[in-house]
Amino acid sequence: MPQILGLLYCWMMESKKSVQAYQTSKKARGYRHNWHLLMIPFAISFALLLWESASRWSGLPAFILPSPVAVFNRTVRAIQDGTLIRHTLATLIEVLGGLILGMTSAIIIGYGLAKSRTVERFLSPYIVASQSIPIVAIAPLLVIWFGPGRFSKIMISALIVFFPILINTIVGIRSVPEDLRDLMRSLRATRWQVFSRLEVPAAMPVLLGGLKVGATLSVIGAVVGELVGANEGLGFLINIGRGVYDTTLVYTAVIALVVLAMTLFSLVVLLERHLLAWQDTGEPKL
Repeated sequence: MPQILGLLYCWMMESKKSVQAYQTSKKARGYRHNWHLLMIPFAISFALLLWESASRWSGLPAFILPSPVAVFNRTVRAIQDGTLIRHTLATLIEVLGGLILGMTSAIIIGYGLAKSRTVERFLSPYIVASQSIPIVAIAPLLVIWFGPGRFSKIMISALIVFFPILINTIVGIRSVPEDLRDLMRSLRATRWQVFSRLEVPAAMPVLLGGLKVGATLSVIGAVVGELVGANEGLGFLINIGRGVYDTTLVYTAVIALVVLAMTLFSLVVLLERHLLAWQDTGEPKL
């Protein structure tokens, strides 16, 4: 009996040390995260300072390199008259439509390719060949085929999003250890149980990595389509500013695109933290 109590005491002490070590590492990660957040305003301020110095002392005319103050004032005017908000919403709709369409099709086709080598050998040459064509080259064709409306921009955005998510889906599904598949078969798990309880959690980190790339590429796809031919959107706004030499309007649209891409990327990061929280608790969130 004393030996059992002694072993139990040792186990409790080791567990306490493990918990303390985990809490210490968690606090350290929190400090590093807060430090990174504090660095963001300094980095932005330093970039604005360099920009202001370049516009003031480079000798370039204002229509080539406007100052940050001029761009800020133009941005305020564009917000007040509704121009920036209207065109940003148009681009956002195209980006989200392309991202959803490209992601859905890439996951479905990627899962099929990952599960069947025959299908992969049959479709892979066509998929790789389609990705070897620059999106700028086929964007005019899509605008001609589907018109200058939003649907053509959604198609362009979906095409540029498709490939990275497809590859990550294939890699994620095939990265599932065969031992775990054997374990699921020994437990007589159904196909749905294998898919939902094994393949999805195992492939989720890789899939979310592809979604991060796709979230930023979707903005590029939509803007390429708008630059080719459109009557709304931030790409259209860039064309308008370029045509009348309103460089501050071009800068305003570019900054809006950067904010849009960073927002989408941040949302995917938050989604990743939520869906991959099971790696700490051991319980997948499906």
